[in-house]
Amino acid sequence: MSNPLADMAKPDVIFCIGTNMTECHPVAATGLKKAIARGASLVVADPRRTRLAEMADVYLPIRVGSDVALLLAMAHVIEREGLIDRAFIENRTEGWEEWRRHLKAFSPEWASAICQVPPVDIERAALLYGRGKPSGIYYTLGITEHICGVDNVQSLCNLALMTGNLGVEGGGINPMRGQNNIQGCGDCGAETFVFPGSVRIDDAAARDKFAQAYQRPDLDLGQPMTKVTALQECGKSIHAMLIDGENTVVSDPDRIHCEHALKSLEHLVVIEIFMTETARLAHVVLPATAWAETEGVATNTERRVQRLRAAVPPPGVAKPDWWIISQIARRLDVPGFEYESAGDVFDELCSLSPTYGGLSWERVSRESLNWPVPTPDHPGTPMLHVGEFTNGRGKFRVLGYRDPAEVIDSEYPVWLTTGRRLQSYHTRTQTGRASGIDYLLSEESLEIHPQDAVAWGFRDGDWAKVTSRRGSVKIKVRATERSPRGTVFASFSFADVPVNNLTGSGYDPTTHTAELKVCAVRIEKSSG
Repeated sequence: MSNPLADMAKPDVIFCIGTNMTECHPVAATGLKKAIARGASLVVADPRRTRLAEMADVYLPIRVGSDVALLLAMAHVIEREGLIDRAFIENRTEGWEEWRRHLKAFSPEWASAICQVPPVDIERAALLYGRGKPSGIYYTLGITEHICGVDNVQSLCNLALMTGNLGVEGGGINPMRGQNNIQGCGDCGAETFVFPGSVRIDDAAARDKFAQAYQRPDLDLGQPMTKVTALQECGKSIHAMLIDGENTVVSDPDRIHCEHALKSLEHLVVIEIFMTETARLAHVVLPATAWAETEGVATNTERRVQRLRAAVPPPGVAKPDWWIISQIARRLDVPGFEYESAGDVFDELCSLSPTYGGLSWERVSRESLNWPVPTPDHPGTPMLHVGEFTNGRGKFRVLGYRDPAEVIDSEYPVWLTTGRRLQSYHTRTQTGRASGIDYLLSEESLEIHPQDAVAWGFRDGDWAKVTSRRGSVKIKVRATERSPRGTVFASFSFADVPVNNLTGSGYDPTTHTAELKVCAVRIEKSSG
C-alpha cells in the first residue's frame, strides 16, 4: 500500500475496484465505513453486488475482465473535464502528452459496450474520483488475477498520477494483501527474480554482495521461474520440490494439471501444520508450528513490520519453518544456515535489505514501523511517494483494452468468477477445522441470478454440473441477486467442490498470475 491503513478513514472519495473488502478484509474495512459515515463518497466497480457495493454512491457492475476499458474511459472524462493536477503532472511525471492524446478515443460510450454499464454511470464515477481532494484507490485480487493484471494496476496508477493523488494523506494506490505475511514473503526474496529487498538478481553488484553474504562465491541463481512455469516443468527439468505453507492443489488454477504435475515429481516435501490435499501427495511431510506457537516477524499489507511472540508451546515434534529449512540446508552441506533463532534470520535480512536496513530483532521487538526504514534512527515511512518518487518521475503507461483469455460462446455461454467468503479463510486448511465456522458456512454453492435460475430450470438447493474447457464440478445452486445475469460465482474454499478444476484459462504474461476471475462455463442440471 502507498498509504497506511489509518488513511482509509480520510479520503474525500474512495474508489474500490475488484475488491470485496468488507468480506475479505473485514477488520481493515472498518476504516472505510468510518469514512462513509463521515460523509466520504464511495465508488465501487465489481461484477457482483457485494455488501460493499450496496454502500456505494456509484456502483458499476462491470462485466468480468473489463476493468481496463472502464479505467480508460474514466481517465478520458477526467482529462476532458480538466480535473487533472497540472502542477503534479509537470513536476513529477513523464509521458503525459502521449497519454493525453491516447485517451481521446476511449469515451464512456465506447467503454459502455464492453463493460455493460451505462455511460452516464462511468461519467459519474470519473467526476467523483477526479474532484475528490483527496481520492484513494483500493483494490485486491479482482484486479490482479487477470491476463491483464499488470495493465489493470498501471491503469490505476495513470488515474492517480493525472489527479495528483499520490504522496497525499487519504489518497494513494492501495492493494490489500490476501494473506497476513505475503508482503513479508516478497520482502525476503521469495520471488525468484529478486534478492531480499526487491533487488534484481541480474544486478551484478547485488549478486556479488549476496554471494559474499551467503558464503557462496559461485552463487547459482538457478532458474528464476514463477510457480506456473515450475509446475509445467515438473517431471521434465524439475524433479523435486519443497512446498511450504500452501495448499497448492486446492488454491491454484486447473487442479487436474496441478495434481498431475506434483505426482510427476520424484520427491515432494511439504511443510505444513495440517495434512492438506497437497500434503497427501508428498513423499515427506514436515510438521510446522502454527501462528500462536511461533517466534518471528510478519509484515502486513501497509508494510508494517511486526514482531510475533509464541503464546503456547508447539505440539509433538512441530518446528518453526525457519528451523526446518535450516536443518535441510545443513544436511545438504549448504553454508550460511547456522541460525539459532528467528532473531538470527531477521538480523541477516536487515543487514542485506535496504528497506529493512534500520531495523533489527532488538528494535522490532519494541517498535512496529512501516518500511522503508533505511537507518537505525529512521522513524519509518507510513506513506510512500511524498514529494518525490524513488525511481525519479512517475511514468504514464499507454495501454489498451484486450479481451480475457477466454470469452463466452455457444458451447460455454456463462461467465464464472471466483473469490472468497467471509466465513472461510482461503482453502479452509484452518477454518475448516472449526465447528463454529462450519455452522456458519458448511458447503459451497453456485450463486446464480434468480432470473437465470428460472430460465435455466433451477431452484434453490438443486444440483448443477458446471463445466469449462478444463473440467467439471457438481455444486448446489443458490439464487441471489449478488451475481448479475449471465455471470455466476463460487469460492474455491471447499476441497470437495474443487472450483479450480474449471479455472486456468490464461496467465498475465509478466507476472504469470492466473486469470482466476474469468472463466467461460456451461451449466447443466445434475442429480448431485
